[in-house]
Amino acid sequence: MRVFLAGIMQGSHVAALVHDQHYRDALRDVVQRHWPEAEVYDPHAGHANSVGYSLERAREVFDGHVAMCREFDLVIAFVPEASMGTAIEIWEACRHGRAVITITPLVHNWVVQLTSLAVYRDREAFEAALTGGEIDRLLLRHAAGRQA
Repeated sequence: MRVFLAGIMQGSHVAALVHDQHYRDALRDVVQRHWPEAEVYDPHAGHANSVGYSLERAREVFDGHVAMCREFDLVIAFVPEASMGTAIEIWEACRHGRAVITITPLVHNWVVQLTSLAVYRDREAFEAALTGGEIDRLLLRHAAGRQA
């Protein structure tokens, strides 16, 4: 299984700043504990200084990440507040039949509702669903629906 860790980077910052990215390590760790064979891709890991990229480089990186979301088996999105980039990633994943699991307090947001197999309000709820088998069951149903 290939898992893409989508999530807030710049968010709504007006300045050239990036939100704290430590959530990515925690998500990667819990996902890899549950699915040891999974290939987990963190777009921030190879692009920690992306806020300083030229427009051309930014487009190249973003287009590449969006393409990955269209192809990976699962996109796990961490969205503690609105994130335009993450919205595009989960929209494209969903449009291409990929599974999207979203961790966000924005449970009434249409993009979140329309694209996600499941929405968890926080990382603890996500981890409980993962370790309790709920997410495995969702993914099995999603895969069966894609084959039908």
